[in-house]
Amino acid sequence: MKLLEGKRGLVFGIANDHSLGWHIARAAALQGARVGLNYHDDRLLRRVRPLADQIQAAFLAPCDVADEAALDAFFARAADVFDGQLDFVVHSVAFADRADLLGRFVDTTRAGHALALDVSAYSFTAIARRAAPLMLGGGSLLTLTYYGAEKAMPGYNVMGVAKAALEASVRYLAADLGPASIRVNGISAGPIRTLAAAGIPGFRDMLKATADKAPLRRNVTGGEVGDAAAFLLSDLSSAVTGEILHVDAGYHAVGV
Repeated sequence: MKLLEGKRGLVFGIANDHSLGWHIARAAALQGARVGLNYHDDRLLRRVRPLADQIQAAFLAPCDVADEAALDAFFARAADVFDGQLDFVVHSVAFADRADLLGRFVDTTRAGHALALDVSAYSFTAIARRAAPLMLGGGSLLTLTYYGAEKAMPGYNVMGVAKAALEASVRYLAADLGPASIRVNGISAGPIRTLAAAGIPGFRDMLKATADKAPLRRNVTGGEVGDAAAFLLSDLSSAVTGEILHVDAGYHAVGV
C-alpha cells in the first residue's frame, strides 16, 4: 500500500522542475495521491504544464495566491474535481523584491516588507482558511521555510522575517485547526538550487558553507525534501502538528 493511496491534495508554487513544490508533488503522486496544481501566470504555464502531465495531475489551473478572488475560484475548482473533499495542501510560495534582499535589512522599504509578508506568509493562512472546510475527515497542511527564519542569514533579509512569520503561522494554525484533526507543519529545507534561490545574493557561497559545516557534509536534494513531505502528508505522521522539520543535512544542529 502506498503512503498516500486514495488521498487528494493541492500543491501551490511550482515554477519549474527544480521547485521544491514539484519534488513534493511528484513524491505525493508516486505514493498514490491525486494532485491538483496551480500556476501563477501564463509565463510559467509552459513550464508547469509538462510537469502536470508527467504526474497525471487531476487538474492545473491559474491562481495568484495574493488575489482573494483567484483563491476562491481555485478552491471552487478543487472542490468540484475532488467531490468536495481534500486530504492535504502544500504551500511552496515565497516572494520578495530583489532590491530588498540586497544590502541591509534596516533599509527594507515599507512596500517591500508588506509584499514579502503577504505573499510568503499570509498566503498560507489564506489557503488554510479555504482548505479546512474541505478536509472533512481531517487532513494535512504543509509549508516550506528556511533557517533564515531562525538566524540572520546574509542576503536573506526581509525574506527571513517573512519566513519567521510563516513559522509562527504554522503553530497558530495548528492550534486553530487541531480540533478538526487538521495537522499543520513546515519543512525547513537546506539551500537547494531553485528559481527562488537564484534571487538570493551569494547563494553559491551559502551552498558551499552548508556542505562544509553540516554534519552530513553535503547539501540536501529536492527528492529528499519530497520524501520528508510525503511522510508529513501521510497518516504515518498522524500525531505530528505544529512542527518545523529540518531537512538540511543537520546544519541547524551545529554552531558555526
